[in-house]
Amino acid sequence: MTQPSRPLVMGIVNVTPDSFSDGGEHADAARAIAHGRDLIEAGADWLDIGGESTRPGAEPVSEAEELKRVIPVIEGLAASGTPLSIDTMKPGVTRAAMQAGASLWNDVFALRSDGALETAAELGCQICLMHMQGEPQTMQANPAYNDVVGEVEAFLLQRAQAAMAAGIARERIWLDPGIGFGKTVAHNLALMRALPRLAGHGFPLLFGASRKRFIAALDGDAPADQRLGGSLAAALHAARSGASMIRVHDVRETVQALTIQAAIQDES
Repeated sequence: MTQPSRPLVMGIVNVTPDSFSDGGEHADAARAIAHGRDLIEAGADWLDIGGESTRPGAEPVSEAEELKRVIPVIEGLAASGTPLSIDTMKPGVTRAAMQAGASLWNDVFALRSDGALETAAELGCQICLMHMQGEPQTMQANPAYNDVVGEVEAFLLQRAQAAMAAGIARERIWLDPGIGFGKTVAHNLALMRALPRLAGHGFPLLFGASRKRFIAALDGDAPADQRLGGSLAAALHAARSGASMIRVHDVRETVQALTIQAAIQDES
């Protein structure tokens, strides 16, 4: 029996001491590399490697420290054959990451840092442009929109246009609505309901809601490691709504859920 198609699954490798869900668990290169290999074994199609936490209230990390954290991990996983993404806002980190073996720049700041657009165009890498209101330190203080779907959509399309104007090929651009980045629970739910609209502009959509705080807000304040059910519900909804890749902590469970949903939907 041919396996039905499903969205790609991106496994998260946080090389940080302070990420909201797994900070400190894989904070050295050896443990992070081992974790990445475990995620590949569990079925990850991509790995997303980050060395600076972007959780609400997170403090910035220097470029030197971020490089120290992520480059050995990328080098250690490059031979796996699984494509690698670098989760960073810094062009200098991205340049080093691409030299080490990454091929996608996952930027929560949507290439608004000085020199970011030019760097991405020069490198010829894939990019993911995410929406975030404010900055990680302050983004959850009091997020407000007149029309969250319309404003996020307009921002993402504007950044995609800026990227193409800088010489980045359209087929290299991913979009991400930024669930949990400067949004209330109501904002997150509105964006999730609008995923078919956001996925309808010809750019592949990356969706990330794994273990995020809105799940706890809807379910009795569950801690991060007890949000699997909500994470799977969000992933399945995103898959039905046109997302091309789902970014998650729990790879094996997500791959299984997406595979079964695809089989149910497959009437061929």
